[in-house]
Amino acid sequence: MIDLTLVVAPGVAADCDRRQLTDALAAVLDEAGVERRDDEISVDVRLVDEAESADLNGRFRNKPYATNVLSFSAGARLPGFFALGDLVICIPVVASQAAEQGKTVDAHLLHMVVHGGFHLLGFDHIGDDEAEIMEAAERRVMARLGQDDPYAA
Repeated sequence: MIDLTLVVAPGVAADCDRRQLTDALAAVLDEAGVERRDDEISVDVRLVDEAESADLNGRFRNKPYATNVLSFSAGARLPGFFALGDLVICIPVVASQAAEQGKTVDAHLLHMVVHGGFHLLGFDHIGDDEAEIMEAAERRVMARLGQDDPYAA
């Protein structure tokens, strides 16, 4: 079971389907081959504005600007419980990128949950080889969720 806590920061206009976000994380776990057994898997998702995103990005990554998604991996596994971590998603950045890319905000938000979910599991895209692996996994998950290729031009 995935226990997804969804928090919308004050002043952030966001209306999203919690079940869809939970299904996206389940698909990420399946794609990554994470054995779930009967564990409760805990993930917190916080939807924020640009100021909070820039503050967190500056404090934790030394990049003082708003970004689409930040991931904070917990990776703590206890008998029957797996704390995966936290995702912080900046809704204004996601909305702006969605418009630029000709996507719906919902589809891009879902992709950010998938992308961030892979980061929580240790995937990265710093090098070209890593990026190819991560993006291919994201494409498979998005297709499984009935979504278009998030990297299609």
